[in-house]
Amino acid sequence: MSKKQLKIAVFHNLPSGGAKRSLYTYIQYLTQQGHIVDVFIPETANEEYLPLENVATSVVKYDVKPSFIREKIYSVFSYVPAIIKQVSVDNVIKTEQKIAEDLNNSGYDIVYCEQDQYTMTPAIFKYLKKPSIYYCAQPIRKEKILKKVNEQKTKAGIFNHPLIKPFAKYYVNRVETNDYERDIEFAEYSTNLLTNSYFTRENILRQYGKNAFVSYIGVDNNMFTPLNLKRDNYVLSVGTCIPPKGYDFLIRSISHIPKEIRPELVIVGNSSDELWIEYLKTLAEEKEVDLDILTQISDEELINLYNKAKLVVYAPYLEPFGYVPLEAMACGTPVVGVKEGGLRESILHNKTGLLTQRNEEDFANAIMKLMEDEELWDRLSSTGVKYIESIWTLEKAGERLLQHIYRILEENE
Repeated sequence: MSKKQLKIAVFHNLPSGGAKRSLYTYIQYLTQQGHIVDVFIPETANEEYLPLENVATSVVKYDVKPSFIREKIYSVFSYVPAIIKQVSVDNVIKTEQKIAEDLNNSGYDIVYCEQDQYTMTPAIFKYLKKPSIYYCAQPIRKEKILKKVNEQKTKAGIFNHPLIKPFAKYYVNRVETNDYERDIEFAEYSTNLLTNSYFTRENILRQYGKNAFVSYIGVDNNMFTPLNLKRDNYVLSVGTCIPPKGYDFLIRSISHIPKEIRPELVIVGNSSDELWIEYLKTLAEEKEVDLDILTQISDEELINLYNKAKLVVYAPYLEPFGYVPLEAMACGTPVVGVKEGGLRESILHNKTGLLTQRNEEDFANAIMKLMEDEELWDRLSSTGVKYIESIWTLEKAGERLLQHIYRILEENE
């Protein structure tokens, strides 16, 4: 197939976070290359964080009918958002069916789909007849460790009430079962899977029985860049404040560092579970770790935080890939991470950061090693910037994606 100008329809129903940032940069690259990229979304998709209208050719938004009963519950009880969704999943699915029907009658060459915060694999695939791509950042995760980690929420706030605790546990288990079955069903309809790491590719093969091609994401190294700022005595971690992100592990690890050199832990998240935040604050106080949790900050503030941090620390459980290490390395900040999941593909041990077992003392020792060894810190910092420039730029990520799009269209001729 000749490398003609393409008409690409994009679907997503993402929340804020790394997946949305990655999608934003992909669309930015494609439009800069002269392709037409129109975005079709249900109104449940997060378009406040990195609005795609800034980079796409156009954005078309579809209404989602609210659930009357859940809407009323929301208006009465302030704690309900943590355990129940206001919008009916069935109504989200109906909206995606409408989007698919409209796209089936359109002149787009291909439909590029990201994941869905309500169903994981988008329901749109059940109704879509055009050539499509599914960028699957992860299947619904059924690992036992995540179940154990999420059950820690019963330690927090309303969940710890003796009358609420049994119901909350039952509700969460029931919802997880329904979500898993939906994900498996809709994944059967998906074709041409791409993903973010070989770790995720293996999970897709294991859970869906489908092949996926790895198309590594990239980071904007014109924006995330070294600023040569004075480094302050804190370590930074970024991501939603929920149990699987491992912030309690970070707090306990930092508590093993002697008080006279113990750094503050700064956490940045676009959205957070307020009950879990309260638990983390209580844990930090018990462990005598200074903790600051920031939400909804600007990119400029985030970049400054990366550039002022002594280190970035990252310990999510079985993270499929993880955008944070790329941003850190682009800013010249070494990363200490747990040697799990996709982190093994982005952090080069002893070259751009340090990887440890999930052991609090080992993790604390790695932090101290980088804090105390200036020569090692400088080497990892310099190598990290060069590593991003060689593999992980937006342009290189965009080129990888575009090659897959042309490959898929050729296979569908």
